[in-house]
Amino acid sequence: MRLALVILSLTLAAAPARAETRFFAYDPADRLTRALTGPLTFEVELGLFGRTTLRRLYSTARTGQADLTVGSPVGVRELLGRDAVEGTVYGIALTGQGRPLTRALCPGADEAWLAFAPVRAARPARARAVGRWSDGVFRECAQLSWTFRGEWSVLPTPDPTGP
Repeated sequence: MRLALVILSLTLAAAPARAETRFFAYDPADRLTRALTGPLTFEVELGLFGRTTLRRLYSTARTGQADLTVGSPVGVRELLGRDAVEGTVYGIALTGQGRPLTRALCPGADEAWLAFAPVRAARPARARAVGRWSDGVFRECAQLSWTFRGEWSVLPTPDPTGP
């Protein structure tokens, strides 16, 4: 029993070292998602017990990326509802292409968040976009969905001879 506790303790202590970064590519599953985001690659950190955390979104068709941060103001969670399937909320950083993504998802909003259902390899992904306007009001902007296209251990580089 004691040996099992020692092994379990060592396993849990080493868990952060086992986090692995993967890249999941997705194609839009509907017209709205195609118009707002196009195909995307998600940078995903795989953690202990299959937990996934999104770190960044990359445009698969164009150059561009947006950093994501875990968490949101209370107003986003209240708008989504306590029973929302989209349990993990990510803030879109306004650096790089984050501001244009925010404007595309929530025209007129000052900030935006994406609430994702659990992201898993070989499964469709879906998210709800929520924005906050200058008057402080939170509004849902769009429901997005993608179909899984593939997984990479490193970010694919664009073909320089391609379109």
